[in-house]
Amino acid sequence: MIDRRTFGKVIGVGAAGTAAASLVGLSGSAAAASSSSGAGAEKTTLPPDSGDRSFPMLRQVRAGELMVGYAEAGPADGPAVILLHGWPYDIHSYVDVAPLLAAQGYRVIVPYLRGHGTTAFLSSTTFRNAQQSVIAHDIIALMDALRIKKAVFGGFDWGSRTADIIAALWPKRCTALVSVTGYLITNREKNKLPLPPAAEWAWWYQYYFATERGALGFEKYRHDFAKLIWHNVSPTWNFDDATFDRTAAAFNNEDYVPIVIHNYRWRLGLTEGDPRYDGIEARLAAAPDIAVPTITLDGELDPFTPAGDGAAYRGKFTGPYDHRTLKGIGHNVPQEAPEAFARAILDVDRF
Repeated sequence: MIDRRTFGKVIGVGAAGTAAASLVGLSGSAAAASSSSGAGAEKTTLPPDSGDRSFPMLRQVRAGELMVGYAEAGPADGPAVILLHGWPYDIHSYVDVAPLLAAQGYRVIVPYLRGHGTTAFLSSTTFRNAQQSVIAHDIIALMDALRIKKAVFGGFDWGSRTADIIAALWPKRCTALVSVTGYLITNREKNKLPLPPAAEWAWWYQYYFATERGALGFEKYRHDFAKLIWHNVSPTWNFDDATFDRTAAAFNNEDYVPIVIHNYRWRLGLTEGDPRYDGIEARLAAAPDIAVPTITLDGELDPFTPAGDGAAYRGKFTGPYDHRTLKGIGHNVPQEAPEAFARAILDVDRF
């Protein structure tokens, strides 16, 4: 199995030999895991991320109301894959996935979401809105700016929600989908209903963010806050300080705190979004089905993984479909299990 320290040398077109060999080393184990069989994909045996790798070049492009910062790997004329990070994470969740896909000939785009890293608002007066539909619009605008007509999407956390929305509402822009934790499109009315106490406990921070004390605490302790979340939701991931610090640099964006606070308050119905997106939100509240080819991934140790091996959301995916549970893996699936994530992207594109 390839040592993770070598990945920094193979990002981009030159990755073909080493990264491709790493994927072959899976021997199809990830592809064999499905909800029907109940089998789990093998946990990656790569050593812990040491935080000494990064993307060799970051780019920016004007897209919609943003200047979007993004990493790119692979041939410029390859089929596009767009990988979307979550919170509290950044593009480095895919630092090991991107070279694997680039080695297979894909053009891999990994953008910073609004409020993160080098993505910035073009105007100081723009509403710092983080409702679900506007983040999806950001990615559509990015695709238009990069002249990408269609892409395979992969995401986790906020990234899964965004990819799900694009697959549901703009299926002509989505070749296929890999979605961690399945169907995450938010219905704010249903979100008002209480969950069992154990499930509510996992979401403790969204209630903290609902208070002014929480907003002030998050502003003051944003790095410590994120590190605590990492430990809580990925209990077996042995990341080091360098790995965390590499991502935490993305939290220094001046819009990071307003965007995160607005996102969670909006989900709970405590603040409003932009009226221009009311029609789209109404469509999303109806929980539209997703018909594009899809693989859903669940981290076995992720506290947000619903019980039932994907059964809770199976009915929302009406096209070609597979489900995989990753044994011993927590919330940050692409960084904890990069080979399994990359394999899912390759497999779903062949459905």
